[in-house]
Amino acid sequence: MNVVMLGPPGAGKGTQAVRLAGLYGIPHISTGDIFRENVREGTELGRRAREYMERGELVPDELVIEIVADRLSREDCRSGFILDGFPRTVAQAEALKDMLAERGRSLDHAVNVEVPEEVLVKRISGRRTCRECGANYNVHFDEEGPGEACRECGGEIYQREDDLEETVRRRLREYRAKTAPLIDHYRSEGLLRQVDGNAPPDEVLRAIKNALEGSGAAG
Repeated sequence: MNVVMLGPPGAGKGTQAVRLAGLYGIPHISTGDIFRENVREGTELGRRAREYMERGELVPDELVIEIVADRLSREDCRSGFILDGFPRTVAQAEALKDMLAERGRSLDHAVNVEVPEEVLVKRISGRRTCRECGANYNVHFDEEGPGEACRECGGEIYQREDDLEETVRRRLREYRAKTAPLIDHYRSEGLLRQVDGNAPPDEVLRAIKNALEGSGAAG
């Protein structure tokens, strides 16, 4: 089963991708993890990507596609994959289609985890992080609240700049602008599976599983 996960920041698609990978026994492939792995291991692709990252520039599509293609060619992807963070544009979606076709394969599903914008803003802007160990808390959803010190290590709790409400809303605007055409693209190909992400995680997982196995409605 070859699956792409779509969804805005804060929708929980990464968490669900990890759970789905465990459920179906196929790898969860996060493009962020791929980049970090290549940079850490000093591969040729990693060195090329790091040059852009160190200059504060976006890694060009051609290199992103090459890195994803390299990862999908590995043995553990023969039975399928859950791809998280790629594609982000219609051009990348077409490149993914081509790279799979070269291997006699195709995408089976594109799961879009939908969550209302105000819920996303509340989820993300409520996050607080430990400066020392990186533990996460949420002022809205943690029963004990984040407090002033991390319950794991005693480190200082703070709000990351990326989690400020103004920043969150800008990120969501950018996501909608870039991803709306991608959602329409997968809908036109009959691959889109729309799932309500504004529910408890176990319910969202069941909804995704139903969509993948044919008992949920396609988008």
